[in-house]
This record gives sequence, structure tokens and C-alpha cells, in this order.
Amino acid sequence: MSAAEPTGRTGSTVLLTGAAGGVGTLMRELLPAYGYTLRLLDVVPVPGAPEAITADLGDRDALREAVRGTDAILHLAGISLESSFEKILRANIEGTYNLYEAAREEGVRRVVFASSNHAMGYHPWPAAGADTPLLPADAPHRPDTFYGLSKCFGEDLAQLYWDKHGMETVSVRIGSLFPEPNSVRMLSMWLSPEDGARLFHAALTAREVGHTVVYGSSANTRLVWDLATARGLGYAPQDDSEKFAEKLIAEQGELDLANPDQAHLGGHFVTSPPQWPVGHRPHPTPEAD
Repeated sequence: MSAAEPTGRTGSTVLLTGAAGGVGTLMRELLPAYGYTLRLLDVVPVPGAPEAITADLGDRDALREAVRGTDAILHLAGISLESSFEKILRANIEGTYNLYEAAREEGVRRVVFASSNHAMGYHPWPAAGADTPLLPADAPHRPDTFYGLSKCFGEDLAQLYWDKHGMETVSVRIGSLFPEPNSVRMLSMWLSPEDGARLFHAALTAREVGHTVVYGSSANTRLVWDLATARGLGYAPQDDSEKFAEKLIAEQGELDLANPDQAHLGGHFVTSPPQWPVGHRPHPTPEAD
């Protein structure tokens, strides 16, 4: 964060769910510089944070206690790869509902929901060309997995809670939030950790968002989706994946749209999605490419 960037609402308390995951770990490091006090929650202990709340998204009493007194929620928890529908249902669908109910009961008015590019994964990869339009945020859902389907549910749940209860949400369709891209596909989807913090900060502080859906990526030269709604929140991405392009293309070649693994925005999630669990993480993040 440069000295010219806004510093956030000093003293605001934000509940960070999924705090032990990959994205959660990065945001634990970056968001405090914007002036936030983070309250941490995960289903496993958060390394180096003995004060963190250890609770499952199915524990409604624990969730209500966790959200009490917070100003906003950054919801990163859940299964971030493909799994059985039953597991996705419990963690991502019922768990997100439980969190929204806890927020409603405790009067929390702002949620930033970690949606995913995989809510749109069956949209075809656009052909190269200067006149190719960017995919708008209001394009129809086309999930590529049960995982992507759960993110469609989360976005629709956020819309319902805005319309019915006046609870605001920014749904961020995260691309690939890694320190650097590791595939040619990621050159279009990459969200640098620093830009991720800038985007979450904008989502937490923008006024009158209602329910706003945004794509989460850096200002990549090979961008395939429209960042207009994200920029409308005040998001000003600073990074571009193009500095990694020469090396990745030399190793992997350019995208081949005749290859079923590369023909859609969801990449190999369409054809052979990586399966949860990976290692011993109960909800590994950031998501795989």
C-alpha cells in the first residue's frame, strides 16, 4: 500500500472467516494497514493467533457470538474446490446462510462475500482480438461445478438479504489470488495479494452498495472480464500479470481454445476439477487455478 492510498475506517472491526486459509492468511497480513481490527474465525486454529475463534459454520451460536459487535464481515470460509454435493451443501450453502442469519440477528449491515470466477466457469473463453468484449458482471450465472453453484447461491442469498432485510453485500468473484500466477490461464484471472486487499477495502468502505457483484482481478493486460463495477466501488488495481507472461508461455504455450481444458473461463474445473480435500486443510484457499 502506498502512502497515497486511503487508510480505511480506523477502529472498524471486521470478522474474517476462513482466517487460516491461503487468502485469509494474506489478508491477515495486509488489511490491518488499512485501519481494520480483525476478529478471526476458522474451523481450525489460526497459526500465531491464539485469540482466534475456532468454530464450524454449522455452529449457529458460535457464529452469532463471533459477529456480535463487528462492523462488517469478510466471508472467505468454505470449501474452495469441487466436492460432493452433500459436503458443498453443508459448508458453502448452509454455512453461508447460517452466517447471514447471525449477521441479521446481530445487526451487522455489510458483508463482503468471497464468490468465485467458477460461478461463471461455463462461459466460453473469448477469442483473441482487440474488439472482443469483456464479460460484464451482470452476465448470467454459468457455474462449472457444485462449488461454482454454491457461489451462485451465495450471490443470490446476498441479493435476498439486501431486498428483504437491507443488509448490504459486495460479492467478489475472485479469480486466482496468489503471490504470482502459475499458469497461462492465470494471466487473465490473477489478483495480486496487494490488489486483493485494495479490492476488499473498497468493498468494505464504499457507500450504498446494496448488492454489488464485482470481478476480482488485477489490471491484467489479458483481462477477460469487466472491472467496471469494482472500479465503481473505488477499486484502483495497481498490478498486472504481464510481467510473468513470457516465462509461463515459454513453459506452457499459449491457450488452445480447441482444448476442452482451456475452452471455458473455468479452465480445467469444467473437465476435471480438483477435488477437496487437499492435504489436511478443511477448506483450502486460495482456490486452485
